[in-house]
Amino acid sequence: MTDDEGRLPAWLIVCRDDAVELPDSVVLAGAATRTRAGLFAALATTLALPAYLGDTWDALSDVLRDRLAAGPLTLLINDAGQLLADEPADQYALLLTVLGNLATSAPHPLRLVLHEASPADR
Repeated sequence: MTDDEGRLPAWLIVCRDDAVELPDSVVLAGAATRTRAGLFAALATTLALPAYLGDTWDALSDVLRDRLAAGPLTLLINDAGQLLADEPADQYALLLTVLGNLATSAPHPLRLVLHEASPADR
């Protein structure tokens, strides 16, 4: 696993290894996260988030903060190049801002692992 230590915050890991195994991580397929609605739906399903999640970044932040009150969370996005690929670039930036704010202020650690398969694996 390679994280760009020194350039990325500790809560964000970008890796291009063949296989990533992180015990207790919540795995999302990049293909399911190409849109904001898809990302929210994938998170809601995978994390069993409350039905009142809504569709705003503030709402996502609130429910993830509640989830982080229960313990640490590692989100692993496979094929991370697809994450919010069908949205304007500012949506990706907003996601990272929301997660960064949570990672630095939530009661338990949050980690985001963005895994992109190496070109040889495609």
